[in-house]
Amino acid sequence: MASLTVPKHSLPTLLHTKTPKCPSSQNLPFLPRSSNSQFCGLKLSHFPSFSIPSATSSSSFKGSIFAKVTKGSKPPAFTLKDQDGKSVSLTKFKGKPVVVYFYPADETPGCTKQACAFRDSYEKFKKGGAEVVGISGDDTASHKAFAKKYRLPFTLLSDEGNKVRKEWGVPGDFFGSLPGRQTYVLDKNGVVQLIYNNQFQPEKHIDETLKLLQSL
Repeated sequence: MASLTVPKHSLPTLLHTKTPKCPSSQNLPFLPRSSNSQFCGLKLSHFPSFSIPSATSSSSFKGSIFAKVTKGSKPPAFTLKDQDGKSVSLTKFKGKPVVVYFYPADETPGCTKQACAFRDSYEKFKKGGAEVVGISGDDTASHKAFAKKYRLPFTLLSDEGNKVRKEWGVPGDFFGSLPGRQTYVLDKNGVVQLIYNNQFQPEKHIDETLKLLQSL
């Protein structure tokens, strides 16, 4: 009986796709096993199963990668709980520049590096009269522990259910299956002057933000 040979062209192309390297977690405290499996700095247990959109779902895919908030616009207002359980509204920051950065999750390598970079440059933001606000889908207890562990001096807001993330149209990564990392700089009038997205170089968010603040 002749053996069955599977043509090479029928193999899924994803088998030949290299997985992107994760950001280095060097110089970060060891993350315990309880932080769950991580993929490029993301706790996969927090998010839906990864799936690739079919060709017929291209319209929904496009909608997930184009932000609703654009440079020169005023983003939707919000009121969320901070790490101390207090309600914080976007309008609270009117009259001064504010840096709003959306990140995937607490206690992941990339997000920890980003938060610590904001912490280390916090005095520069204060000198520029700017406030820093981090937003993720983690609850207030997670934010409180994260802020305490890394001595974060700025506000972390809990966007459980990712409602604000969706309203702002923050693009996702990996075909929209995982929350993306995006930073917005609003001027004192609440108008967006910078939108910066970079999943794999979290420290670049701080560099690009400071450059803009110096020009405002």
